[in-house]
Amino acid sequence: MNLQSSDFELFDIPARFAQERMTLDARWKALQREAHPDKFSNQGAAAQRVAMQWSVRINEAYQRLKDPLRRAAYLCELNGAPVNAENNTAMPADFLMQQMAWRESLDDAVSPAELDQLSFEVARASRQGLQKCEQLLDVEHHYAQAVQQVRALMFIERFARDIEDRLDAGDQSNSQAGSAPPGTAGRGQ
Repeated sequence: MNLQSSDFELFDIPARFAQERMTLDARWKALQREAHPDKFSNQGAAAQRVAMQWSVRINEAYQRLKDPLRRAAYLCELNGAPVNAENNTAMPADFLMQQMAWRESLDDAVSPAELDQLSFEVARASRQGLQKCEQLLDVEHHYAQAVQQVRALMFIERFARDIEDRLDAGDQSNSQAGSAPPGTAGRGQ
């Protein structure tokens, strides 16, 4: 094994989408214990630098493997189908229509309950998209089709953050309004 090994090789796990988080966590901890720079303190600065490189590489791999969306994109790339989300944003018309409908719902939402309902709907779409990724990557091995699914999930993830931002903004304005002295809410002080 070397620094250029795939994340899956590094973690000694099968190169597939479906992974157990507990297995990833346990393997990450074991690898970190093996490569921790302090373990090499009596072997000199060069050994510590190499250990630091390994530690960084292990952390990068762990971040990629523990996130299902990043793991799916990585698998696509390993199998010759890079996502290239920055350069290729083409999506099917039905998906774009769904995005527009969600965006309108977000713009029209005035209550936390409406935002929560939209968040629930988007989370369900995300779960379904991840299940589709697993089917495409682990069962059918259709990496080019999986790329399309990964890009859709990137849109969904970004939109879910937008909903969370709106919910957080509502929480902040509610807490600020609740802490303002009576009769001063909304006034410049």
